[in-house]
Amino acid sequence: MTTLEDIRRAQQRLEGKIRRTPLYPCESLSARCGASVWFKHEYQQVTGSFKERGACNALASLGDAQRVLGVIAASAGNHALGLAYHGLRMHVPVHVVMPRFAPMVKVNRCRALGAEVQLLGESFDEARTLAAARARDEGLTLVHGFDDPRVIAGQGTIGLEILEQEPNLEAIVVPVGGGGLIAGVATAVHALRPEVEVIGVEAEHAPTLAQARRAGAPTRVDVIPGLADGLAVSQLGDHCFAAIEGIVARSEVVTEADIASAIVALMETEKAIVEGAGAVGLAWALQRPECLQGRRVAIILSGGNIDLHLVARVIERGLVSIDRLCRVTIELQDSPGALGRVLTKIAEVGVNLLQVEHDRNFAPADIARVRVSLQLETRDREHIEELEAALTAEGLAFEFSPAR
Repeated sequence: MTTLEDIRRAQQRLEGKIRRTPLYPCESLSARCGASVWFKHEYQQVTGSFKERGACNALASLGDAQRVLGVIAASAGNHALGLAYHGLRMHVPVHVVMPRFAPMVKVNRCRALGAEVQLLGESFDEARTLAAARARDEGLTLVHGFDDPRVIAGQGTIGLEILEQEPNLEAIVVPVGGGGLIAGVATAVHALRPEVEVIGVEAEHAPTLAQARRAGAPTRVDVIPGLADGLAVSQLGDHCFAAIEGIVARSEVVTEADIASAIVALMETEKAIVEGAGAVGLAWALQRPECLQGRRVAIILSGGNIDLHLVARVIERGLVSIDRLCRVTIELQDSPGALGRVLTKIAEVGVNLLQVEHDRNFAPADIARVRVSLQLETRDREHIEELEAALTAEGLAFEFSPAR
């Protein structure tokens, strides 16, 4: 079992090697929740993730012979980046097996840091099996991405930092995938401030903690690829479950739409680019603000390594989920001026037109009618309802997407 003393020793090893990331208050979310909310900006580590802490502590704990031969790990990206960066600094050879779906931004950065990277397997579990085989065959030290006491102790230093930065907190919200982060944070916090509630939040596509709590032990789940690729593991770690059992009483699950909304909210409010796995805590807070009301809460933003091509899609999905982007399909008489009158009505209610698709080929059966699809920018749900009322008053047949 990882103890508070293990975490304190890890903190000493990490001194000067990792960043002490800031804990900033968020006024907009605090106002929305009726609470005092802080963000722990762990995505500001050099490699963009909290995973640096556990990786660095594991490397710093190696014996001389292990350092010479090197280490190997299976990782979707962030753990590998942490090992590669600190392995380069400590002159420890690093080998990484990544599943084929790993984001290229993480693959390329890992290779740039000198690690040998293999893309093998269709899942994290397949990659881990292959990494374990190489460790046995080549005498490499296997550094598990989350289910390793040295890694858990390194992640636990975040809990120490948060309590040092804001001693009067009442709750800490932690992303959950394999469980290394919440195991370390919960161990540190429970030892120092047992009255502080640690809340785990995971993606609905990989509910490892929820399943483990139902079964009373780590249990495999069917993982579906999604925005929170850093949480896409099929089973909570055994060490992790043992560490949090009895001290983490609450876990929550968020949807893909929730995560997209949170990523967009962080761009707007914090000017921060955070990956899906790093945004799940905020995703839950935005959906359940009443759970934080009147409390002093820290939310860990655990990582920021998101592919840039994905950002544009996430922004659009996020804007749709908060009713700031919508599509309306309208059937019109195919006559001069019909579309112009609709666009005038849209302008009158202050809706911004982004795109028009005028479809005759797949229009209604009535050849005298045409279908027009409009992509629109709105302020909020009330604004869409105002537009809906205006179109209804004109006697138009229309349909919104997403459905109203």
